[in-house]
Amino acid sequence: MHRLLTRLLGLLGALWLLIPLGHAEPYRQPAPATRAALDAPLPARTLVSPDRRWLALITPRRYTPLAELARPQVKLAGARFDPQAHASALGSAALVTLRLRPLMDPQAAERVIALPPGGAWHGFAWAPDGRHYILMRRTLSRSELWWGETAGGEPQLAGGIALNLVLWEGDPVWLSATELVVPTVVPSRAPAPALPGPQIQDHHGRGSPERTLPDLLRNEQDDALFEHHARSQLMAFQVSTGARRRLGEPGLFTSVAVAGRGQALLTERMTRPFSRHLAWDDFPQVAEVRDRQGRVLRELARLPSRAGIPIDGVIPGPRVFYASPTDDAAVYWVEALDSGPVSSKSSYRDRVMRLDPPYRGDPVEVQRMPYRFSRLRFLENGQHALLTETDRSRAITRTYLLPLDGSQSRLLFEHPLRERFRHPGSPLMRTLPHGGRVVAMDADREDFWFVGSGAGPKGERPFLDRYGLRDHPIQRVFHAPEGSVEMPIGWVDERRLLTQVERGQEPAQLGVREGSTWRALLPPRDFGASLRTIKRQYLSFKRDDGVELSAWLLLPPDHQDGQKRATLIWAYPREFTDGELASQAAAYSELGGLPAPGSPVWLALEGYAVVVEATMPVVGDSRTVNDGFIEQIQLNAKALVDQLRDVGSVDVSRLAIGGQSYGAYMAVNLLAHTQLFKVGIARAGAYNRTLTPFGFQSERRSLWEARDAYLRASPFLHAERIKEPLLLIHGEQDPNPGTPVLQSERLYHALAGLGQTARLVVLPLEGHSLASREAAGQVQWEMQQWLRRHLGPPLR
Repeated sequence: MHRLLTRLLGLLGALWLLIPLGHAEPYRQPAPATRAALDAPLPARTLVSPDRRWLALITPRRYTPLAELARPQVKLAGARFDPQAHASALGSAALVTLRLRPLMDPQAAERVIALPPGGAWHGFAWAPDGRHYILMRRTLSRSELWWGETAGGEPQLAGGIALNLVLWEGDPVWLSATELVVPTVVPSRAPAPALPGPQIQDHHGRGSPERTLPDLLRNEQDDALFEHHARSQLMAFQVSTGARRRLGEPGLFTSVAVAGRGQALLTERMTRPFSRHLAWDDFPQVAEVRDRQGRVLRELARLPSRAGIPIDGVIPGPRVFYASPTDDAAVYWVEALDSGPVSSKSSYRDRVMRLDPPYRGDPVEVQRMPYRFSRLRFLENGQHALLTETDRSRAITRTYLLPLDGSQSRLLFEHPLRERFRHPGSPLMRTLPHGGRVVAMDADREDFWFVGSGAGPKGERPFLDRYGLRDHPIQRVFHAPEGSVEMPIGWVDERRLLTQVERGQEPAQLGVREGSTWRALLPPRDFGASLRTIKRQYLSFKRDDGVELSAWLLLPPDHQDGQKRATLIWAYPREFTDGELASQAAAYSELGGLPAPGSPVWLALEGYAVVVEATMPVVGDSRTVNDGFIEQIQLNAKALVDQLRDVGSVDVSRLAIGGQSYGAYMAVNLLAHTQLFKVGIARAGAYNRTLTPFGFQSERRSLWEARDAYLRASPFLHAERIKEPLLLIHGEQDPNPGTPVLQSERLYHALAGLGQTARLVVLPLEGHSLASREAAGQVQWEMQQWLRRHLGPPLR
């Protein structure tokens, strides 16, 4: 009887699975013209070989197929990855086509690289010699390494190598001009642990003010599963012959750098104990120097977990390790000279330490810094570096020319972090023949260059400045012609400069400048006719306290003078320490680039006026700026609406406000605290700041230190004041700290409970931004329908 009952229940269960439980909502699509614009192919990215002889043209994938997004994911220690491919989601990093051509011959035929079908291709990179390249392919079962010769032949599979990219980030690591270091899946490992266990968290008094993070480890089974997938075997692969060799023993490697011309490896690997409230990159680490075979020469430091370290604080002892890419082959690191937190008082915050080959003696101090260390870049001569430090309490940064022998450094410049008009730019970099990345210098090793955007009140005029090792005036080597955004890329030789010209509605154009002559290297391209037909108007105005603001007003192709249109304003707030810097952000800047899927720009093709790039500055002391967040965005919104009223083509009685992420947070706050708008659209935002109690955006105080700021700036807690219809859109798999889909769900439930008009759209398989073609169409359809429903047709 018991067996019969069991079989009957099993049969009923099987029948139950066949009963339809309801159909999923179908994906909606926007108007055909908008759909066609969303489907326009992306322009090819260009990548010049290190020897300046070849150019790669890489066509990126526009959308990620739903089937790829639906593949099983493991979510552990703040990482999300495919357990079969041992890699995180590709998204737009995938490529569709790859073409190679000689750089300096515009008439040369392009060579299309025949990519074998199956899987998703990505990760193209030049070998330092320029005669080879590498590619990666992700299949259903593994991540593969491929390589090829630039001059001819098809790409070849690196046999016997299954890449493990779970913890691997950044550029390829080259031991020499042709030998690459890659992390691979550990062979003959035990099966992944499968049995779950209880979830227990234990704390013993020490403060842990970490930000709210998703996908953390929960129990010992998670620990074991994470280590199973993240553990890798370093392998050296020769792209000229296909030979491979193991480097040392497997480990939880998080980074590898090469010292000098391949004399040694600087590795960092993760160790236990893992944390239940930190992501993997804040777990304990061990930094080691290894020889070319992967054998440990010296352990440099054991870095503790960041548990209990304030958001702007640093761990005690050594941190941030560098391997010199030049002939000295030294390793460098940074040590705190204070207790770590920004609030602590100290004459010097950090110091830079150096250890020379054979890595056996005591390290020597190279430089002490009054501010917190930020970055180290090595000059090509191997005797100097550029050292950058940052004072976050005053939001300023300094860069020094640092002699690596420890002698007196020279301050090159100091400026606010948000500086635009007087920003010195960034150093011009180059890849050495053996693979190291350095600050480029002239043939005599006496001068180096900085490239900047040249931002000013009337727009951008990029420049190239020459700096000398000796203390002499800075020389402006190149300044883009008036009205041209021409950005230097690097020197082809002593006379010719590789530059990139950017125009508003066209892809960037690569060319060569020799004196006053500029020659394009590729035929002109564009983003498509639909984008060019949208009418554009630049707006410049002030808010009541004198801070300069700006925005772009986009109008439909058929707009006529005298017409007034329903309008969507799309914006994102940013913090500034003073009004002058905030006004710099409002300087003229051409509206360029192809709008992303789901961009409000495309609504202009459906009859609506759209305001984009609206500056929304929040000005104040960096420590307390959020105390006035509501008042500041009110000032911004009032000034913008007044300006739109004067423009004449906007019906200010039919305005919508919207934004993405922090912009969504701003938009909902404006609905709660103003009566300027009739409707709102908020995508992937955070609305209840009590769910992020240890800081958000630039806020460093905790909820208990700034309770009033957190409560007042949480629109969820003022939901009863949101009388306007609100469309909430959120990716179900949003991994962004602070913006889980729960934020939109809870706000929707609050509005529904209060009897307000609201709509919640949760996009399956999507993250913080849109990935699939289907979701892009759905979002565009949702926004257009929402505006039409609550603002009426674009024209009345």
